[in-house]
This record gives sequence, structure tokens and C-alpha cells, in this order.
Amino acid sequence: FRQHGRVKIKSTAQQEEEKRKEREKKLKIYVAARDACFSKRKEGIWDDEALQLTQQLLSSNPDFATLWNYRREILMHLETVKDEDEVQKIYEAELSFLESCLKVNPKSYGSWHHRGWVSARLPRPDWARELSLCDRCLSLDDRNFHCWDYRRMVVKMSGVPVDQELGFTDRLIGSNFSNYSSWHYRSTLLPLLHPESPEPPSPCLCEEQLLKEYELVQNAFFTDPNDQSAWFYYRWLLGRGMSICNCLNVQICMKIPSVGLLLVLDGQPQRVEWRSVHPRFKHSPVWICDLPPGTISDITNEHNLTASLLCDLLTSKGRTESWCRDSATDQELFRSELSVEKTSVLQSELQSCNQLQELEPLNKWCLLTIILLMRALDPLGYEKETLAHFQTLKEVDSMRSAYYGDLCSKFMIENTILKMEYAEVRVFSISDKNLTTLCHLDQLLLVTHINLSSNQLQQLPPQFAMLQCLEVLEADNNSIENLEGVYHLPKLEEVLLKNNKISTLADLQPLASCPKLKRLDLRGNPVTQTANIESELAELLPSVTDLLL
Repeated sequence: FRQHGRVKIKSTAQQEEEKRKEREKKLKIYVAARDACFSKRKEGIWDDEALQLTQQLLSSNPDFATLWNYRREILMHLETVKDEDEVQKIYEAELSFLESCLKVNPKSYGSWHHRGWVSARLPRPDWARELSLCDRCLSLDDRNFHCWDYRRMVVKMSGVPVDQELGFTDRLIGSNFSNYSSWHYRSTLLPLLHPESPEPPSPCLCEEQLLKEYELVQNAFFTDPNDQSAWFYYRWLLGRGMSICNCLNVQICMKIPSVGLLLVLDGQPQRVEWRSVHPRFKHSPVWICDLPPGTISDITNEHNLTASLLCDLLTSKGRTESWCRDSATDQELFRSELSVEKTSVLQSELQSCNQLQELEPLNKWCLLTIILLMRALDPLGYEKETLAHFQTLKEVDSMRSAYYGDLCSKFMIENTILKMEYAEVRVFSISDKNLTTLCHLDQLLLVTHINLSSNQLQQLPPQFAMLQCLEVLEADNNSIENLEGVYHLPKLEEVLLKNNKISTLADLQPLASCPKLKRLDLRGNPVTQTANIESELAELLPSVTDLLL
């Protein structure tokens, strides 16, 4: 109002006080309605008043899961006392109410879940209307994953043809290459529409469709090389083209003697007990068992052992141990075997990515994809180029340099294993390669000497215990603080750990489980500065006769 011709403006304090009182008033109404709902539910009342109360509350707060549950109980009760036409009208009203809730919060978990529940119970559902709703919601937010999930349910329930849905993704991707949800949805539809094999399930695409998809996605990343959506889809396509191989590779060690499960020795079933190589492992690709005492009294002869469906073993004359490791080619170990046609396609894709990389030399997505294509085609032949690209990746995407370091380490270890397989040796040397992590240790069961010196390793993980034949461990000039994986290595005699970061005697405790350890070099480690370290080590590791501090 006006006073003396001037508009009176309320002070900030007055405004805040009025807002506070208004909030308190609304809160009292809300709490009273909530308590009334809880009381009715506790008493088992499912009437129209309860339906109105829950609607009142959910209209302002659609994320109250308990109220949605109560509302469903009321609706299920009404189904038992109303005829089909009345139920149809009730559920149609419910769908209208849900649309108002979605306007309050388009990503409300409770609202979308309840809508799916209602649509599934509707006597005469209007699926075309539901698809239209999804179209409207996705036009406002094309990454609303609640809506995408609901759309998949609607499509399944209504039997919408797969090619029609694929056309829907065409339209969305055509208007926005960055629509990651559409790319993902497309990846679920294509194998259904264009399977490589008629026998379900077929995760691979037929070659003709695969080439079309390559062209589509190349248009996307050549248009915007920095958008990740198309690159992720491209990675998925490459996986289909390479038919990634899943191999079960099992290594077994059997020692004489001890206790029981089932084993076949010279045609006779035995009871032996299998154990993993480390107490932390409940699942492991390497297992050990002991044969019962007296099972083999004559160790001068050869004996045939079959480990249940895993592999066959042959004991050597005069030996009390038998070791077996599945032999495998490089394709079986780390990549799939490519046909001439698929090799040609992937070479063409590599050429396209190389062309883009010339235009965008610092594009991380392009660099990483080139690395993966090179790995699929010829991991050893492209080793030099791969290392160079990893170095560039670390520079242009420094926030993820640790990830690139681990991935590069994985690939370098794979290459070294392949070279070792070809040479048929039991020495594994991968020094001065900037390794940040160790992997594929299950492939090194028969290795007797491993050299990991001059890398960036911080630990020898529990998986290191798979190296059951290891005699010599060289790991000088790293940053190793943890020796957890050097656990019960029965043949380990020599451990070289110069210039690492082992700081306490407890860090060396795993070495006490290695019965044949004779030589230990700890020079350049903080632990050597500990008082009485020599006498304490002598007590901890009595078998060590050559200790360097």
C-alpha cells in the first residue's frame, strides 16, 4: 500500500519471517497428511480418502517410496471390489496423476516405477500413448535413463518391431550425435535384427550391417572428434567385429602327499583336497592338491593323473611333483583369431583412425582406439607405435595417466608372455618398462626366474603367489612397499629387492612362508635403518644364509 504517496517496501527480515511461517504452515499440513496415511495403512484401510491423501502428498514429493507402496496396496484392493471398466478408469486417472508427478521431477524413481506397475495392470493399455509420452520426455532430456528403461518395457509389452525402434535411434542420433543413450539402445537392437548367426544368442553382427555401422559412427566422430558417445559405440562395434574370445585357462600343481577330494590316478579315483595358492582367494585359476600318503609308492615309474575335466598330467620318473599348464596360442591367450575378411575390415578402420589422428593429433579417443586396433591386428608388430601413443595419451590426458600406465603395463606383459611362449623358456624378464601393475600372473606358473627390475611397481599382489615354480625374483629399483604375494612359494631361493620402499619388518613377513629362501638383498630400503634388523631378520628368516643390508 502507499503511505504519503510512497510504496512501502517490506524489510528483508519481515519477508523471511513470512516465508518461515508459510513453510511451517505447509509442513504441518504435510506432516498431518503423512501421519494420517501411516495410521490408515497400519489399520489396513484402503479407501478413496487414503487414495486422495497419498495423491496430495506425492504431488509435492513424488520420491516418497512408502507412499507409492501404500498407493499400490489401495489400487490392488480396488481391483477386487470394482468391475473391469471401473478399474480401467481408475488406472487411467492414475496415469494422468503420474504425468503431473513427472512434471515435478522428470527423473523420479518412484514415479517411473509406479507407471510401469500401473501400465502392466491396466486392463486395456494404450501402448501408443505410452510411446508418445516417452518421445515427449526424451525430447526434453534425451539422457533420462528412467524414461529409456520405461520405453524398453513398453516396447517389450506391446511388441513394437525391432526395426521400428532402430529407426527411432536413427532419428535421435541424426539430430544429436552426442546422444549416448541412443547409441547404447542401438547396441541392444542391432544383434537382434542383424545377427551373425541364426542361433541365439548371437552377440556378433553380420558383416554387411557391421560395415554400415562403421560408416555411421565415423560420420559422428569425424564431425565431432572430441565427443565420447560415438567413440564408446565404436569400441562396442570393434568388439563385435573381433569376436572377442573367452578362454578358460587352468593351471594345476599336484604334490605328494596329504589329504582328500576326487582325482583319477592310473585309472583309480582318489580323494584329494584342492586349495588356492593364497588364503585370500576363493576363486583362482591356479589350484594345488596333495596326494594321500602312500598313494604312489613307486616314484621311479611314470603315472597318469587326470584332474576332473581340467587336464591330464604325467608324473616324471623319480619326481614327487607334477606340474601342468594349458598350452595356448597368442590368439587363444589375449585376442581372438581373425578371419581374412575381419582383418581387412579392421585394417581399413585403423587407416581411417590414422587419417583422423593426422587431423587431430591430440585427440585421446582416437589415440586409444588406434592402440586397441593395433592390439587386435598385431600386438607384437605394433609394439613400438603402441608405446609412443601411450606416451602421448599420458601427456594430453594427464588426469588419466595412471589408467593409461596400467593399461600399457598390461599390454607389455602380454607381449612379453607371447615372446616367452614362442621361445619356450621359463625365464620372464620385463625390466625397465615403466610397469605400474602386474597382471596375467596365472600364465607364469612354470616360470623359474622373473626379472621386474627398474619399473614403477608398488606391490607384489596376492596373485604373485601363482608363481609356484619361481626360484629367483629380481625386483630392484621399484617402489615396492608390500610383499603380500610372495606367499608360500615352495621353490623360491633368491629375492633381490634393492632400492625399494620396504619400511618395516612386518612387510617382510610373507617371506617367512618360503621354506627354501637362501639369499635376500634389501640394500637401499628404509627397513635396513631399523635397530637390530640383522638379528630380527635372522629370527624371522632362519633359512637365509646370504643377507645383504
